[in-house]
Amino acid sequence: MRAFFAASVLRSDQLSLVASVGTVAEARAWLDDPAHGLDVLLTDLGLPDGSGLEVIRHARLRQPSCEALVISMFGDEDNVLASIEAGALGYIHKDATPGDIAHSILEMKAGASPISPMIARRVLFKYLKLQSNQPPALSHRAGVAINNGADSGGGNLLSGREQEVLELIARGFSYAEIARLKAVTVHTVQTHIKNLYSKLAVHSKSEAVFEATRMGLLPGQG
Repeated sequence: MRAFFAASVLRSDQLSLVASVGTVAEARAWLDDPAHGLDVLLTDLGLPDGSGLEVIRHARLRQPSCEALVISMFGDEDNVLASIEAGALGYIHKDATPGDIAHSILEMKAGASPISPMIARRVLFKYLKLQSNQPPALSHRAGVAINNGADSGGGNLLSGREQEVLELIARGFSYAEIARLKAVTVHTVQTHIKNLYSKLAVHSKSEAVFEATRMGLLPGQG
Protein backbone atom coordinates (compact mmCIF):
# COMPACT_ATOMS: atom_id res chain seq x y z
CA MET A 1 0.00 0.00 0.00
CA ARG A 2 2.90 2.35 0.76
CA ALA A 3 4.32 1.63 -2.70
CA PHE A 4 0.91 2.45 -4.18
CA PHE A 5 0.86 5.81 -2.35
CA ALA A 6 4.40 6.57 -3.52
CA ALA A 7 3.53 5.71 -7.13
CA SER A 8 0.45 7.94 -6.90
CA VAL A 9 2.66 10.89 -5.97
CA LEU A 10 5.35 10.12 -8.55
CA ARG A 11 2.88 9.90 -11.42
CA SER A 12 2.22 13.65 -11.13
CA ASP A 13 4.66 16.08 -12.75
CA GLN A 14 3.64 18.67 -10.15
CA LEU A 15 4.61 16.55 -7.13
CA SER A 16 7.83 15.05 -5.82
CA LEU A 17 8.31 12.29 -3.26
CA VAL A 18 10.78 13.20 -0.49
CA ALA A 19 10.35 10.13 1.73
CA SER A 20 8.40 6.91 2.21
CA VAL A 21 8.28 5.20 5.60
CA GLY A 22 6.18 2.45 7.15
CA THR A 23 5.97 3.09 10.90
CA VAL A 24 5.26 5.86 13.38
CA ALA A 25 8.82 5.57 14.72
CA GLU A 26 10.35 6.00 11.26
CA ALA A 27 8.11 8.95 10.51
CA ARG A 28 8.94 10.69 13.79
CA ALA A 29 12.67 10.15 13.23
CA TRP A 30 12.46 11.56 9.70
CA LEU A 31 10.47 14.59 10.86
CA ASP A 32 12.93 15.24 13.70
CA ASP A 33 15.82 15.68 11.25
CA PRO A 34 16.20 19.46 10.70
CA ALA A 35 17.59 18.78 7.23
CA HIS A 36 14.25 17.38 6.11
CA GLY A 37 11.30 19.41 4.94
CA LEU A 38 7.95 18.68 3.35
CA ASP A 39 4.74 20.40 2.27
CA VAL A 40 2.33 17.46 2.47
CA LEU A 41 2.08 14.45 4.75
CA LEU A 42 0.18 11.55 3.20
CA THR A 43 -0.60 8.98 5.88
CA ASP A 44 -2.59 5.87 6.67
CA LEU A 45 -4.17 5.54 10.11
CA GLY A 46 -3.43 1.89 10.84
CA LEU A 47 0.36 1.62 11.21
CA PRO A 48 2.27 -1.35 12.73
CA ASP A 49 3.42 0.55 15.82
CA GLY A 50 0.62 3.05 16.33
CA SER A 51 -1.72 5.44 14.59
CA GLY A 52 -1.21 7.88 11.77
CA LEU A 53 -2.78 10.45 14.10
CA GLU A 54 0.47 10.41 16.09
CA VAL A 55 2.41 11.19 12.93
CA ILE A 56 0.06 14.08 12.06
CA ARG A 57 0.46 15.61 15.52
CA HIS A 58 4.23 15.22 15.40
CA ALA A 59 4.39 16.76 11.93
CA ARG A 60 2.43 19.78 13.16
CA LEU A 61 5.04 20.29 15.88
CA ARG A 62 8.11 19.76 13.71
CA GLN A 63 6.84 21.02 10.36
CA PRO A 64 4.08 23.60 11.13
CA SER A 65 3.52 24.44 7.46
CA CYS A 66 2.98 20.77 6.53
CA GLU A 67 -0.58 19.83 5.50
CA ALA A 68 -1.81 16.32 6.30
CA LEU A 69 -3.98 14.17 4.04
CA VAL A 70 -5.29 10.87 5.43
CA ILE A 71 -5.91 7.90 3.16
CA SER A 72 -7.53 5.09 5.10
CA MET A 73 -9.83 2.11 4.84
CA PHE A 74 -11.60 3.45 7.94
CA GLY A 75 -14.47 5.58 6.68
CA ASP A 76 -16.38 5.84 9.96
CA GLU A 77 -17.22 9.16 11.52
CA ASP A 78 -15.08 8.76 14.65
CA ASN A 79 -11.86 8.21 12.69
CA VAL A 80 -12.60 11.10 10.34
CA LEU A 81 -13.35 13.50 13.19
CA ALA A 82 -10.29 12.32 15.14
CA SER A 83 -8.13 12.97 12.05
CA ILE A 84 -9.54 16.48 11.65
CA GLU A 85 -8.98 17.21 15.33
CA ALA A 86 -5.38 15.98 15.00
CA GLY A 87 -4.83 18.45 12.18
CA ALA A 88 -5.66 16.63 8.93
CA LEU A 89 -6.99 18.87 6.16
CA GLY A 90 -8.28 16.03 4.00
CA TYR A 91 -9.54 12.45 4.30
CA ILE A 92 -10.07 10.11 1.39
CA HIS A 93 -10.83 6.41 1.19
CA LYS A 94 -8.27 3.81 0.14
CA ASP A 95 -10.32 2.90 -2.90
CA ALA A 96 -9.18 6.16 -4.53
CA THR A 97 -7.24 5.79 -7.78
CA PRO A 98 -3.63 7.02 -8.13
CA GLY A 99 -4.88 9.95 -10.17
CA ASP A 100 -7.44 10.83 -7.51
CA ILE A 101 -4.76 10.82 -4.81
CA ALA A 102 -2.44 13.12 -6.76
CA HIS A 103 -5.35 15.40 -7.61
CA SER A 104 -6.43 15.52 -3.95
CA ILE A 105 -2.93 16.56 -2.89
CA LEU A 106 -2.83 19.34 -5.47
CA GLU A 107 -6.33 20.48 -4.49
CA MET A 108 -5.31 20.62 -0.85
CA LYS A 109 -2.26 22.73 -1.66
CA ALA A 110 -4.57 25.06 -3.61
CA GLY A 111 -6.69 25.62 -0.51
CA ALA A 112 -9.24 22.79 -0.60
CA SER A 113 -9.96 20.20 2.08
CA PRO A 114 -10.64 17.04 0.04
CA ILE A 115 -12.96 14.53 1.67
CA SER A 116 -14.43 11.56 -0.19
CA PRO A 117 -18.15 12.28 -0.79
CA MET A 118 -19.22 9.04 0.88
CA ILE A 119 -17.17 9.87 3.97
CA ALA A 120 -18.34 13.49 4.04
CA ARG A 121 -21.96 12.34 4.01
CA ARG A 122 -21.38 9.95 6.92
CA VAL A 123 -19.68 12.64 8.96
CA LEU A 124 -22.45 15.12 8.21
CA PHE A 125 -25.13 12.66 9.27
CA LYS A 126 -23.19 12.00 12.48
CA TYR A 127 -22.92 15.71 13.16
CA LEU A 128 -26.61 16.28 12.49
CA LYS A 129 -27.47 13.48 14.90
CA LEU A 130 -25.27 15.04 17.58
CA GLN A 131 -26.76 18.44 16.83
CA SER A 132 -30.31 17.13 17.32
CA ASN A 133 -29.34 16.11 20.85
CA GLN A 134 -28.05 19.56 21.80
CA PRO A 135 -30.07 21.76 24.20
CA PRO A 136 -32.24 24.56 22.72
CA ALA A 137 -29.74 27.19 23.88
CA LEU A 138 -27.36 26.15 21.09
CA SER A 139 -30.01 26.74 18.45
CA HIS A 140 -30.71 30.13 19.98
CA ARG A 141 -27.05 31.10 19.77
CA ALA A 142 -26.90 29.94 16.17
CA GLY A 143 -29.93 32.09 15.42
CA VAL A 144 -28.20 35.11 16.94
CA ALA A 145 -25.15 34.51 14.75
CA ILE A 146 -27.30 34.40 11.62
CA ASN A 147 -29.20 37.53 12.63
CA ASN A 148 -25.94 39.36 13.24
CA GLY A 149 -24.89 38.49 9.70
CA ALA A 150 -28.21 39.76 8.36
CA ASP A 151 -27.85 43.02 10.29
CA SER A 152 -24.47 43.62 8.65
CA GLY A 153 -25.61 43.28 5.10
CA GLY A 154 -29.06 42.06 4.16
CA GLY A 155 -31.10 38.90 4.18
CA ASN A 156 -28.56 36.16 4.90
CA LEU A 157 -25.12 35.65 6.36
CA LEU A 158 -23.89 34.30 3.00
CA SER A 159 -24.52 35.68 -0.46
CA GLY A 160 -26.59 33.61 -2.88
CA ARG A 161 -23.52 32.36 -4.75
CA GLU A 162 -21.64 31.64 -1.52
CA GLN A 163 -24.61 29.59 -0.33
CA GLU A 164 -24.62 27.63 -3.59
CA VAL A 165 -20.90 26.94 -3.31
CA LEU A 166 -21.29 25.89 0.33
CA GLU A 167 -24.01 23.37 -0.57
CA LEU A 168 -21.84 21.93 -3.34
CA ILE A 169 -18.74 21.48 -1.16
CA ALA A 170 -20.99 19.85 1.47
CA ARG A 171 -21.96 17.34 -1.22
CA GLY A 172 -18.30 16.58 -1.95
CA PHE A 173 -17.76 18.47 -5.20
CA SER A 174 -14.22 19.67 -5.98
CA TYR A 175 -13.36 23.29 -6.81
CA ALA A 176 -13.02 22.39 -10.49
CA GLU A 177 -16.40 20.62 -10.53
CA ILE A 178 -18.10 23.59 -8.87
CA ALA A 179 -16.50 25.92 -11.40
CA ARG A 180 -17.87 23.82 -14.27
CA LEU A 181 -21.33 23.57 -12.74
CA LYS A 182 -21.56 27.32 -12.15
CA ALA A 183 -19.78 28.32 -15.36
CA VAL A 184 -17.13 30.35 -13.51
CA THR A 185 -13.38 30.06 -13.06
CA VAL A 186 -11.74 28.03 -10.29
CA HIS A 187 -10.31 31.32 -9.01
CA THR A 188 -13.83 32.69 -8.61
CA VAL A 189 -14.87 29.58 -6.69
CA GLN A 190 -11.82 29.97 -4.43
CA THR A 191 -12.79 33.60 -3.79
CA HIS A 192 -16.32 32.59 -2.77
CA ILE A 193 -14.93 29.90 -0.48
CA LYS A 194 -12.45 32.31 1.07
CA ASN A 195 -15.30 34.72 1.78
CA LEU A 196 -17.57 32.10 3.32
CA TYR A 197 -14.67 30.75 5.43
CA SER A 198 -14.22 34.27 6.77
CA LYS A 199 -17.93 34.70 7.51
CA LEU A 200 -18.16 31.33 9.25
CA ALA A 201 -14.81 31.83 11.06
CA VAL A 202 -13.44 28.49 9.82
CA HIS A 203 -10.31 27.36 8.00
CA SER A 204 -11.25 24.23 6.07
CA LYS A 205 -14.02 22.66 4.03
CA SER A 206 -14.95 20.20 6.77
CA GLU A 207 -15.13 22.96 9.39
CA ALA A 208 -17.29 25.05 7.05
CA VAL A 209 -19.77 22.19 6.61
CA PHE A 210 -19.91 21.52 10.34
CA GLU A 211 -20.36 25.17 11.29
CA ALA A 212 -22.89 25.86 8.54
CA THR A 213 -24.91 22.83 9.62
CA ARG A 214 -24.82 24.01 13.23
CA MET A 215 -26.04 27.44 12.17
CA GLY A 216 -28.83 26.05 10.02
CA LEU A 217 -27.30 27.22 6.74
CA LEU A 218 -27.57 23.81 5.09
CA PRO A 219 -31.28 23.03 5.01
CA GLY A 220 -32.18 19.62 3.65
CA GLN A 221 -28.85 18.00 4.60
CA GLY A 222 -29.57 14.60 6.19
